Amino acid sequence: MQKLFLTLFYTGLSPKAPGTIGSLLALFIGLFLLEYIHVSTLFLMALFITVFSIKQIDLYEQEMNVHDSKEIVIDELVGMWITLSICGINDSNFIIMSILAFINFRLFDIWKPSLIGKIDKDVKGAWGVMGDDILAGICAGITSSGMYQLYLILMQNNFFV
Repeated sequence: MQKLFLTLFYTGLSPKAPGTIGSLLALFIGLFLLEYIHVSTLFLMALFITVFSIKQIDLYEQEMNVHDSKEIVIDELVGMWITLSICGINDSNFIIMSILAFINFRLFDIWKPSLIGKIDKDVKGAWGVMGDDILAGICAGITSSGMYQLYLILMQNNFFV
């Protein structure tokens, strides 16, 4: 059961790009949930999963004797849901915001600029596993929102005509 949870229904066991596959599943689950719950509830669910994951990741790392195993992708779910919670997704911008949220989260999670990389490199244990994705989610949510607002301004001023 622990492995099912930490690998996000075994998507973390994908031989190619487990983080991307996990993020994609997290996006689809998050978008499905947003049809029924408020965005703030999705954010609170991400926080709850973070708290629950901390203990489970620490136990798993002790068992496997490896830090931040690529098969652990529950952190991608948390980061993706934080991104969706912050970006301002709604019925009118659903498709474009979903794409922006996914791409921006993956970019921040892979490139790990600034503090994201420092957390990934320097923080040990479960907080290191989760921390970089939490911050990547925050940055991706803000970036996605900003990009969408820029797009709206450009459209309003007939920039693409």
